[in-house]
Amino acid sequence: MADALTIVPAAVLRNLADKLYEKRKNAALEVEGIVKQLAAAGDHEKITAVINLLTDEFTFSPQANHRKGGLIGLAAATVGLTSEAAQHLEQIVPPVLKSFSDQDSRVRYYACEALYNIAKVVRGDFIIFFNQIFDALCKLSADSDANVQSAAHLLDRLVKDIVTESDQFSIEEFIPLLRERMNVLNPYVRQFLVGWITVLDSVPDIDMLGFLPDFLDGLFNMLSDSSHEIRQQADSALSEFLQEIKNSPSVDYGRMAQILVERAKSGDAFTRQTSITWMNEFVKLGGDQLLPYYAAILEAILPCISDKEEKIRVVARETNEELRSFKAAPGEGFNVGAILAVAKRHLSSEWEATRIEALHWISALLDKHRGEVLSFLSDIVDTLLKALSDSSDEVVLLVLEVHACIAKDTEHFRNLLVHLLLNFQNDNSLLEKRGALIIRRLCVLLGAQTVYRELSIILQKEPDLDFASIMVQALNLILLTSAELSELRELLKHSLVNSAGKDLFHALYASWCHSPMAIISLCLLAQTYQHASTVIQSLVEEDINIKFLVQLDKLIRLLETPTFAYLRLQLLEPGRYTWLLKALYGLLMLLPQQSAAFKILRTRLKTVPPYSFSSEQHRNSFPEASHSKVANHMDRGPDCNQDGIIQDVETMSNGINFASRLQQFQKMQQEHRAQAKSQARVKKASAKTKETQRPEENREQSSTSDTNQPTNPSRMGPGQLQL
Repeated sequence: MADALTIVPAAVLRNLADKLYEKRKNAALEVEGIVKQLAAAGDHEKITAVINLLTDEFTFSPQANHRKGGLIGLAAATVGLTSEAAQHLEQIVPPVLKSFSDQDSRVRYYACEALYNIAKVVRGDFIIFFNQIFDALCKLSADSDANVQSAAHLLDRLVKDIVTESDQFSIEEFIPLLRERMNVLNPYVRQFLVGWITVLDSVPDIDMLGFLPDFLDGLFNMLSDSSHEIRQQADSALSEFLQEIKNSPSVDYGRMAQILVERAKSGDAFTRQTSITWMNEFVKLGGDQLLPYYAAILEAILPCISDKEEKIRVVARETNEELRSFKAAPGEGFNVGAILAVAKRHLSSEWEATRIEALHWISALLDKHRGEVLSFLSDIVDTLLKALSDSSDEVVLLVLEVHACIAKDTEHFRNLLVHLLLNFQNDNSLLEKRGALIIRRLCVLLGAQTVYRELSIILQKEPDLDFASIMVQALNLILLTSAELSELRELLKHSLVNSAGKDLFHALYASWCHSPMAIISLCLLAQTYQHASTVIQSLVEEDINIKFLVQLDKLIRLLETPTFAYLRLQLLEPGRYTWLLKALYGLLMLLPQQSAAFKILRTRLKTVPPYSFSSEQHRNSFPEASHSKVANHMDRGPDCNQDGIIQDVETMSNGINFASRLQQFQKMQQEHRAQAKSQARVKKASAKTKETQRPEENREQSSTSDTNQPTNPSRMGPGQLQL
């Protein structure tokens, strides 16, 4: 210290700490001259003493003017050293950097000015302090003093110039520093960081793309900044990087894909759009690298398919199609289970478009990786069944296609129908609202006869007789009305002459026994009119209830539809179809006379001619006959007509044992009656129990109130009169 005091005159040191800038500036020029002379003489020991004096006595001084003088003095010493300044930087730069955090804004300003002058002198040798300088500049970019910010910007530009022309800059050491600051929210710091990323990316020798995963998330975070300028800068930087990715042969898609997935969930539309756009390019370019990330990418894309922004929806759909078209084997990192889990979760999405795409994914996986999907079937089957209650018809139809694809195997086919019936049983609204749609579509996809035969087998053993009856009635109505089941109806019409029709009649009969009206409908459809009449006459009082009459009403109306046109035409030959007439009159007798169905059927029966329109009878003229003649036909039964043709086609039974079928029907109806009686007893006992368990105070209150009421006539004694 004593040596330095002898080297630098006291007047210079005094002026260096003066409050006036001009005096400090002149003193600094004196210091520059002294250091220059010492450098020329090669006396670096004294130069070190001067620098230590400026550091200890000035830059570390509690007096602000001393600190200002010390900073300008260090810059002057550096200028004096010129080309020899590099060996003294370890002494000069740290005190200046420390002054960047000074409480006095003017000191911070002079620190920027001093470091600027030092940097201009040493240029590339300055790089060894880059990380410390970058950290200091990052803080100063958000300084509360506008003059300090302005000075920091000037210094920042100079440092960027030095870095771009230096071959000593270490990007590996810089990236951790950048990564730590990328999530800072201050807008000035964000501008500072984006500026540096852009500058470094423009340097050919610096591979910023290789380190993009380290700061990509921070750039995406800036896309939602409240400042338009920052959003624009971040978007510009990201666009440049995306272009570089397209042109680069080697890119780490995996790490960046995970970042994009998270950003696709952002509440900011611009951020979502940019991340989906990046994912679109990644799916096209990434190839096998992205296979382990398909599930995560799909997790991000599916919600975006239903985004409120059209641009996002368009890109998301395109990306989804690209993703689904990629061919990969499970052993290559393609995780079928993970993708199925994603699709399953999104089947519960509130957005229809997302649910539809989730189903398309399950369908595509079944098509390409059937074995793997079936191994996870237990995980998704409940969700797929639940989706049958979806509010969208398109979703329900797609779910049915998936179910049908699964049910190609016999084992899964039966399980599907068992679970479907269970769902109908647990959710009555599903059967009411979607039952017909589901059954009809399954018949198209899996074959009507196959579906109905299997359902009949299952329902035949159904312990819940009430549900079995409801389900059979629903299936019967679908059978009679659906265009998709026209071939099944045609097959049943030939039950008496065709073995395939007979087998189907047998298959359905067992479960159709759960509903009298279903059996009658089946017999009318199969043209087993005598058996239909026999079934009608076998009905007892308990069978003819409100539910029965409702079903009968539906059947009468169905008889007027094209499905039963053949039956109505057969009424033109009452002599040949005696049992048909008897069956219809039997139904008429069961209907209340004031009901609409009664009037419909009676009107139809009134149109039945008193004779058959056979070819021979056309040649003869008959007088008009009354309905009593039709009754005569019914009395005669299945005799031969004048041409020797059997009048009741049911006599050609084709091996159907109708007596046995009738016993089967009656037995099932007895079970239904027994269950109904049992349920009635339980209900009555329950009601009685509730009445006996009324609170004691209620009874007391009731008895008290009785004393205040008029005398009950039933309780009056012999001498009492009721007025």
